[in-house]
Amino acid sequence: MLTSPFLKRLTLLPEKATRDAFPFNRLAWLDDDYEMSFAAPITILAGDNGSGKSTLLEAIAAMAGFPAQGGTRDHQLLSRVEANPLAGALRASWLPKTGHGFFFRAESFFNLADYIDREGILAFWGNTPLHAQSHGESFLATFRHKLASKRQTFFILDEPEAALSPQRLRQFIRLLDEWQTSGRVQAIIATHSPIIMGLPGADLRLITPDGIRPCALRDVPHFRAMQDFFADPDSYYDAAVNTPLPDMD
Repeated sequence: MLTSPFLKRLTLLPEKATRDAFPFNRLAWLDDDYEMSFAAPITILAGDNGSGKSTLLEAIAAMAGFPAQGGTRDHQLLSRVEANPLAGALRASWLPKTGHGFFFRAESFFNLADYIDREGILAFWGNTPLHAQSHGESFLATFRHKLASKRQTFFILDEPEAALSPQRLRQFIRLLDEWQTSGRVQAIIATHSPIIMGLPGADLRLITPDGIRPCALRDVPHFRAMQDFFADPDSYYDAAVNTPLPDMD
């Protein structure tokens, strides 16, 4: 059996890119030469707000057949959003292609949990209604029980740390380690958490206007910001309150 990663490469088809429309007119790294290869079971994407992490993950999810609001292929009726134009401008190279998996996005997980509870789809989710658990517990229930599959599985996770306490985050790291050593799971994760970014064995990429490049944990701005905070919280807050808010026009 072929082991992960299953998605090997993404390539932009320039003739499919509408340059005067989003996201092509906002993300400088989406030039005609854009391509991205995957060599590790877990790829982690870091970058500032607006760098294009979620846009890229949503496009990959669409190419894998997952709904835009998250879930599996079985949750298509949940979504009522327009197709991501980036998905139609990318070519994906798979070996093999697997449609078994899950697209997790923190911002719309409430809707997915409501759907699962309403339809009574609990056997694969710990047999406890997700809305009867805390936010973080329902996140972990999702991650933990989806791992029960023995099939080749493709996970796309957008900000999975959003509801996790530091203690729950340690449990999630344990799951990630199991995923990447199983040989049957590929995961692509967008996160702002330096703890997730530092997962040993994962391929960490930093998205900037100049492109998407491999990056060491200690060179990621998120890590440096947390390092500054822990080194001197008072100075961190002084600098924050004296920094003008960006112009939103």
